[in-house]
Amino acid sequence: MNKRKLGEDKEQLAADYLEAAGYEIIERNFRCRMGEIDLIAKDRDTLVFTEVKYRVNHKAGLPEEAVDCKKQRTIGKVALYYLKTRIRRMDAPCRFDVIAIDGEEIRHHINAFSYEGAYFG
Repeated sequence: MNKRKLGEDKEQLAADYLEAAGYEIIERNFRCRMGEIDLIAKDRDTLVFTEVKYRVNHKAGLPEEAVDCKKQRTIGKVALYYLKTRIRRMDAPCRFDVIAIDGEEIRHHINAFSYEGAYFG
């Protein structure tokens, strides 16, 4: 299986996990010139910008470790663009989650990094 197909499959697995937990998936693979956010969901009144990371083994570390400061800043910039262009509100409640898929195990890190830290940290 190629990397793109594997990534799509793992993002679908993450979306299914979120939906089973009561989230509504709003967007998948939202892209703009600054980057991409894998999943944008709604958890009650909160927008949830979700990064999905998968590892088949730990040679490259844990999946969640790949969401470093640089990646967080990118996700933050894309989220800001999304809020400006799609929601048209900068004060909408939102958070940043990470779903780590480690073999068959799924770990959902709620509020994995701060909104302010994504832009100014």
